[in-house]
Amino acid sequence: MRTIEVDTITENIREMCIEANHFLSADMRRALDHSVQAEKSPLGRQILEQLQENLQIAGEDMIPICQDTGMAVIFLEVGQDVHFEGGSLEEAVHEGVRRGYVEGYLRKSVVKDPLIRENTRDNTPAVIHYEIKPGDRVKITVAPKGFGSENMSRVFMLKPADGIEGVKNAILTAVRDAGPNACPPMVVGVGIGGTFEKCAIMAKQALTRETGVYSSIPYIKKMEEELLDAINKSGIGPGGLGGSTTALAVHINTYPTHIAGLPVAVNICCHVNRHAVRIL
Repeated sequence: MRTIEVDTITENIREMCIEANHFLSADMRRALDHSVQAEKSPLGRQILEQLQENLQIAGEDMIPICQDTGMAVIFLEVGQDVHFEGGSLEEAVHEGVRRGYVEGYLRKSVVKDPLIRENTRDNTPAVIHYEIKPGDRVKITVAPKGFGSENMSRVFMLKPADGIEGVKNAILTAVRDAGPNACPPMVVGVGIGGTFEKCAIMAKQALTRETGVYSSIPYIKKMEEELLDAINKSGIGPGGLGGSTTALAVHINTYPTHIAGLPVAVNICCHVNRHAVRIL
C-alpha cells in the first residue's frame, strides 16, 4: 500500500491548470508545425502561422493561449494500492483547480447553476472522471475544455444495421455542422459503443491521446486515417476560411455495447487541444 497526501494532488493540479493554459503540449505542437508545411492554401497557411505566433507570445509572456481557459476536466487513473490521506480526494481536486485559476489569473467561466448562471468566481467545480487501475500510481490528466468547440459535440444513437458507414457518416456530419465554430484545425475525439454516457466520456478521453498515435485495433486505425483524410478534404480549413487542414487528428475509442444499440459520440476540440499529464 502506498500513501499519498491529498495536498500533493492539489498542488499538481494547480500547476497543471496553469501549464495547460499557457503551453501547448509537445504532441500538439508537432502536429501544428507539420500542418503549416502541409497546408495547400496560402490563406490557410497564413492562419496557421498566426496560430504559431500566438503560441510563442503566450509562452514567452505567460499569458493564456486562448481567452477561453475552459472548464477543467480531470481524468484520474488511481492505482488500487494507493491510499489517500489528509482529506477528501475530490475536494483536493477542486482546490487544485481553484488555486490554479485564481493564482494563474485565468478566466473564470463556470456558473454555479446551469439556469440561474451565477459565476463561481474560481472556475470550480471541475468535472472529474475516476478509473481504478492495478498498481500504486496515480495518473492525472488535466484537460481545460473551452465551449466554442464543446458546444459542437454530438451523440448519435445509431441502429446496429447502420454499421461502419453509418458511424463514419455521423462523425463527418458532426464535423461539417461544426464548421468554423470549433476553431479549426480541430482534433476530433470519438467514442463508439457502451451506453449513452459511456460513449461521451470515451470521446472526451480520446482527445487526450497523444496526437500521431493511432488505435491499436487495426480496423479502427484505418477508420481514423480515412476520416482524417475525408475531413481535410471538406475544405473547411484553418479558421473555417478554406484549406486542406481542417483536422490535426481523429482519435477513436471503443467499448462493448448492447445488441440493440450503436452509440456514437463526437467531441471536437480546437487546435490547442489543451491537456497536461502527470504520473505520481
